[in-house]
Amino acid sequence: MQKEKLLYLKEVAAKVRLLSVEAIFNAKSGHPGGSLSVTDILTYLYFDKMNVSADKKNDPNRDRFVLSKGHACPALYSALAIKGYFDEKSLVTLRKKDSFLQGHPDMHRIPGIDMSTGSLGQGISAACGIAASAKTFGKDYKVYTVLGDGEIQEGQVWEAAMFAAHYKLDKLTAFVDYNGLQIDGDVHQVMNVAPVDEKFKAFGWHTQVIDGHDFEAIEKAVSEAEKTDKPSVIICKTVKGKGVSFMENDAGWHGKAPNAEQYEVALAELKKAYEDAKEARING
Repeated sequence: MQKEKLLYLKEVAAKVRLLSVEAIFNAKSGHPGGSLSVTDILTYLYFDKMNVSADKKNDPNRDRFVLSKGHACPALYSALAIKGYFDEKSLVTLRKKDSFLQGHPDMHRIPGIDMSTGSLGQGISAACGIAASAKTFGKDYKVYTVLGDGEIQEGQVWEAAMFAAHYKLDKLTAFVDYNGLQIDGDVHQVMNVAPVDEKFKAFGWHTQVIDGHDFEAIEKAVSEAEKTDKPSVIICKTVKGKGVSFMENDAGWHGKAPNAEQYEVALAELKKAYEDAKEARING
């Protein structure tokens, strides 16, 4: 990956994290932990990989994205706003009455959302359907989806995995945001999902395990996924609450907003990270 692109992606990711926490604080509710852990995956997809743009949001040949872990939508909304799908100022209306930005993605109200999600386990099935449609009608667009590690405790995920392999949905790439924590604590103690790579492999998927905060690793994995004739899964080892010191690796930040004092600490850290990333890009 060229240095210029890497520095740009780091700057965008820092802004996505900043906007996500601002939105959650103003909403007084939301899911900061998973939004922050999934940020780098979303940043890479929307600002480098996917064929999508705000001025052609309904282009039938655009790539598709499904946030199967729909509660992490503050990060997705922030990415879409930066991308130009709607005004960044709208983000502070998250979860408020009459806002189009509700607690889970809504394809009917939010520009840039390809599938409404929220009930865990269902998003990947929708992604399979979109990929199956592309294959049936000879379309070239690619389909990407992101699941949570706690989410893959759902049986429907494995039905979808079986379906994708059987129908050779080679244009489908799934990311697992493997931060190790869910609302009730350690994923491996609540209901152990490991080894995730071996399980997907047994279902007939091409599997890779990477650092989900390393843009170069993400790019390499996606490139590798495109070379296979199978559906692909990229298990991304991430940090829940990434970027906010007191949220990192703390399951308690799965689904709550910071109070005013905590917000000031988080805001200071995130603003510094953004300014540092911006300066690094400008200085090259």
